[in-house]
Amino acid sequence: MIDLTATLMPDGMADATFAILLATSFAGSLITVAFGIGGGALLLAVMATLVPPAALIPTHGVIQIGSNIGRAAVTFRHIYWPALPAFAAGSAIGAAIGGSVVVNLPPAWVQIGVGGFVMWSVLGKPPGAVRDWPFSVGVISSFLTMFFGATGLFVATFTKSQKLPRHAHVATHAALMTVQHGVKSLAFAVLGFCFASWAGFIAAMIAAGFLGTLFGKLVLNRMDERRFRIALNLMLIVLSLRLIYGGISD
Repeated sequence: MIDLTATLMPDGMADATFAILLATSFAGSLITVAFGIGGGALLLAVMATLVPPAALIPTHGVIQIGSNIGRAAVTFRHIYWPALPAFAAGSAIGAAIGGSVVVNLPPAWVQIGVGGFVMWSVLGKPPGAVRDWPFSVGVISSFLTMFFGATGLFVATFTKSQKLPRHAHVATHAALMTVQHGVKSLAFAVLGFCFASWAGFIAAMIAAGFLGTLFGKLVLNRMDERRFRIALNLMLIVLSLRLIYGGISD
C-alpha cells in the first residue's frame, strides 16, 4: 500500500511538522480572505522555522501562487482589472533586477523598511508614486520579494489606496499577488531551484490553503465595509510592528 503522506512530505520532514504547515496554510488563507492581508506573512513566519532556508522563499512563492489563484477564483467578478497590466510589467522588471543582484540586501533592513512604509501608509500619506502607481509598486515589491518573500503588505498599500469595496480589495490583491509570485517563481526556476522534489508538499499546502479560502469567504460575506476597513488597518499595523521588531532584533 502506498503511503500518501510520505509521498507528499519532503525527505526528512516529520509528520508533526507536515501537519503544522498544512494547518498554517489553511489558517493563513482564511485570514487573508476574511481581513484582506496577513496570511502570507503568517505562513512565511512558520515555514521559516520548519523549512530549510534554501527552499523557504521559492516554495513559499509557489504555495502563494496557488493560494492567491484560489482567492482570485472565488472572488473573480470583483477584480479591478485596470491595475494588472502595469503591475505585471513592473513585477517582471523588479524580479529580474532582484534575481541579478549578487550581494543580498540585509534581511533586517528590508524588514524594517517594509514595516515602516506600511505603517506610514496606514497612519500617514506616503508619496503617490510608491503608493498609487501599479507599475512602481510592481517594480519595488517584486524586487523586495526575491529577498524577503512576503511583500503582500507592500502591495496591500496600493490596493488600499484604490478605496475598493471589501470584496474587490480581496479579489484585486489576490490577482496582483498571483502575478508577483508567478514572476518570482519563474525567476527562481531560471536560477536553478529544483521545484520537482517539493512538488507533493507544495500541492498539499495549496489544497489546505484553498479550504481556508472557502471558509474565509464565509467570514468576509458576513462582515460590513466599516468593520473590514478597521480589521484591515489593524492587521497592517500589527504585521508592520512585527516586521520592524524582527528587523531590529536581527
